[in-house]
Amino acid sequence: MTQRLADLREHDEFLTYIVQDDQGRVLLQSHKADPALFPAWSGPGFRTSATHRLYGEEALQGTIRLTIAEPLDHRAAAAHDVRLRLWLPLLVVIPAALLVIVLAVRSGLAPLRRYRDRLAARSPLDLTPIPCKDLPVEAAPVGAALNLLLARLKSAFDAERSFAANAAHELRTPLAGAIAQAQRLQAETQDADAAQRAAEIEASLKRLTRMAERLMQLARAEGGRLRLGHSADLRIAARLIVEDIERSVPGRIALGLPAQPVMSDLDPDTFGILCRNLIENALRHGAPEGRIEVALGPDGTFRVSNDGPVVPAEMLGRLTRRFERGSTANAGSGLGLAIVAAIAERIPAPLVLRSPRPGSPSGFEAELVLPTGTD
Repeated sequence: MTQRLADLREHDEFLTYIVQDDQGRVLLQSHKADPALFPAWSGPGFRTSATHRLYGEEALQGTIRLTIAEPLDHRAAAAHDVRLRLWLPLLVVIPAALLVIVLAVRSGLAPLRRYRDRLAARSPLDLTPIPCKDLPVEAAPVGAALNLLLARLKSAFDAERSFAANAAHELRTPLAGAIAQAQRLQAETQDADAAQRAAEIEASLKRLTRMAERLMQLARAEGGRLRLGHSADLRIAARLIVEDIERSVPGRIALGLPAQPVMSDLDPDTFGILCRNLIENALRHGAPEGRIEVALGPDGTFRVSNDGPVVPAEMLGRLTRRFERGSTANAGSGLGLAIVAAIAERIPAPLVLRSPRPGSPSGFEAELVLPTGTD
């Protein structure tokens, strides 16, 4: 006779089973099992009906057969529940893991970013070694190799500047002697042609002397110390330079200075070189007998302007190159604005060239804001 096992307590029975003999008679079944849902025995193993997933097993040489059934909708609900239980933690774990990875990578790359910032903040003329002690072990050899390269470049540039400065310095004495000889020849000769040639020789030697002086200034602008550890009043240096130049061109320079001191850690000699080159450039290339306006503002703004022909815009960008004289026929070394640009780049103070000058249809103006204070 068929036996039905009663449930011990109330519960949902998702797995039902029946036990049959080899004749198909039901010997035992779970309390909610419906024999009509169980297909005819077809051997042990898994199979699927329209509503259930079934598994069969046999014992005692096939005389006892066990079939277990599970509804397909329950299997789908269980699979969905498993997916939720699996993916919900992953939705939290994966972003958290990615965040941890990003933070770890950013923290690991922070020394490299600081090293990059130190490189980007350097001026093109700064060839001192770059601190690289905080670099990761993998990148430390790169920093050491770069410092070695900078040291070699600095040595080569120092040798070049030293040669130019020494050569210019050594030329000053023989040039002065040659000029004196040319002047003596002019005074002693009675031959007009010889006197004319001696005058031409003297003029050429003076141009060579000015060139040597400009080369020395350029070497200092590119390699010397331009800023000091203390401040000085720039008005004093500006007044001295203008008074010295005015001895040869009286009444042509208008100097404007503020009432209060303009304190700056810029080396006064460097400021004198900058000021003299701008004024002499204005005198040489400006309108004949035109006035040169020199102004120093309380904030360190230094401006030199003159009247004269307009410089084409495409030529303004080339005036700071070495030995660039523009389209003028006036004599010059072509190094004045190059020296000013070298000083401005190392201070640093952007050099602005304008033509025509503001408020006028003609002329030329050079302006830069000098550093004030000791920072």
